[in-house]
Amino acid sequence: MAERILTVVSGGLRSPSSTRLLADQLAAAARSALVDAGVPVQVRVVELREHAHAIADALLTGFPTGPLRDALADVTTADALIVVSPTFQGSYSGLFKSFMDLVEAGTLRGVPVVLAATGGTERHSLVIEHALRPMFSYLGALTVPTGVYAATSDFGGAGSAALADRIGRAAHELAALVAAGAARPAPDPELVPFADLLTAGEVARTWP
Repeated sequence: MAERILTVVSGGLRSPSSTRLLADQLAAAARSALVDAGVPVQVRVVELREHAHAIADALLTGFPTGPLRDALADVTTADALIVVSPTFQGSYSGLFKSFMDLVEAGTLRGVPVVLAATGGTERHSLVIEHALRPMFSYLGALTVPTGVYAATSDFGGAGSAALADRIGRAAHELAALVAAGAARPAPDPELVPFADLLTAGEVARTWP
């Protein structure tokens, strides 16, 4: 079986962060589950904190450049995704939403995704169902049934065993989708990414 690409998007704002910790645990579990299923995998990590200024610039200019464009390509060409956002005001973070706003429409259709979030308390655990899942359903992704929410107390505390169970369950659900052949449909050859259209326009204006 050909090697598959698993891209992990971590939306943590600090370093180190519980969001990145959860992302790493999910990535390790998913890698293990995929290997057990006979699927060779390469894991790529997109740390949104590193692209914060570039994300704001891209929203203002209309298209991403440099490392941010590479990070978006890691997401839109992946065979599977793990996405983790911290919880702010009962929803995903503004940085996470701004990054997802730069993802071209249709590029995540059919892609298996694990949805995860972190927060200070268990009160925000429904963020996955009322915020993240609708977003990725709109994008056409195949979200696995098990969402993984981790409160501060789940890291090394009384909830750590339950968190490990949720991580394992989500990882195996993702591996099952990938092993069964769930994947993005072939891109429409007539569809030209908006960023490429803008680049072509710039070239046309500077042509002698």
